[in-house]
Amino acid sequence: MRLSRPLSWFLLAFGVWSWVIWVTFIKNLWENASGLAFDDAGDPTAYFWVHLLLAITSLLLGTGVGAIGLRGLRALRRESGRV
Repeated sequence: MRLSRPLSWFLLAFGVWSWVIWVTFIKNLWENASGLAFDDAGDPTAYFWVHLLLAITSLLLGTGVGAIGLRGLRALRRESGRV
């Protein structure tokens, strides 16, 4: 399958965007003081674990999507003769 240049850039940008958003989310989750992420004893709650799993899954998917975009751009560069 051959990806177009705009689609490859979009996929790569999506991967980078995913990392920016979800790393920020994890940082905010870790520093949460509202009582949702950690109970009174300072232990993580179910809310914390579910959202951490969501963030990790999104990071993995974003990495995969970004890698596909990067591979598409490299393939297009090889096809055009620029090594």
